[in-house]
Amino acid sequence: MLGWAMEEIQKRHRQELKDLQARVMQKKKSATKKTRKGVNDECSELERQLKERHHLELSPSDGAAAAHGNSVDTDDLLLENQPSVVSMNGDEIATQMQTLAVSSPQSQEKPSRKPNRQKARLARRAVEQESMVAEAEKEAQDLPDLREKESNEMRRQYASRGLREQEIRSDGHCLYAAIADQLIAQNQSLMPKTAPDNLSLEMELANRPQHKATRLVTAAYIKNHADDFLPFLEEPLEEYLGKIRETGEWGGHMELLALAKAYDVDINVLHSTGQVDKIDAGTEGIKSALWLSYYHHHFGLGEHYNSLRQAD
Repeated sequence: MLGWAMEEIQKRHRQELKDLQARVMQKKKSATKKTRKGVNDECSELERQLKERHHLELSPSDGAAAAHGNSVDTDDLLLENQPSVVSMNGDEIATQMQTLAVSSPQSQEKPSRKPNRQKARLARRAVEQESMVAEAEKEAQDLPDLREKESNEMRRQYASRGLREQEIRSDGHCLYAAIADQLIAQNQSLMPKTAPDNLSLEMELANRPQHKATRLVTAAYIKNHADDFLPFLEEPLEEYLGKIRETGEWGGHMELLALAKAYDVDINVLHSTGQVDKIDAGTEGIKSALWLSYYHHHFGLGEHYNSLRQAD
């Protein structure tokens, strides 16, 4: 009979604990930031009172219950529905109860969030930038060797072609300055053969540096033949022309094409590998040939053009 009575008490205790846990969970779910502390205190007090009452109900039967191997600790019953807890002592139970009182409302209050795509993109971009920086650092470490190799290869190219180098200042205007040097070395005028009247007047009245004159010629030709260049532009035409006229923006193949056509000359660009880029004026007849050298590593700003003349 005693064992049966103890089982009934334990059964009732379990049910009361389950009911209390349900009440506690409901109270904490409905708590706000302002009422959370009061709700936590109230829940803790309810749990304490229930534990105390259960202990009192079990105390008169402790000895007999122990004899039948059926003694049940109320703390263990409180944690019966905690699947992650297998066996805990009194201190661990207290810690678990405190965690239930403090942490649960906050975790329940915050809804799960979807992954932040922007943060993921930024993270990928950061990885890509780190990779680019590492590659640039490696290239910078190898730069002295690349410069020396490129310089030696260029000298061999000059010797095999009977050319000598006229060094041009590395300042962003090198392409335009090298073309001007080539034209003057061949006793040609910086006035283009296709110059519109307004550009001719502007160049006659202004005392401009040589590279500035060739910049104006480039911009004028592209403006007057915009349809040939617009498909290759990545910015508005006027903005692009302004950079040519007024800034130190580097020039490249498209600007060389405009200069070749404006001055009616063929332009040859020699690389250290022996490759020669030929920019044809596209007109009939014998034309002057201008020679430039193209460096990728040798100068401080990176890409650079020098003027090439016939060796003496």
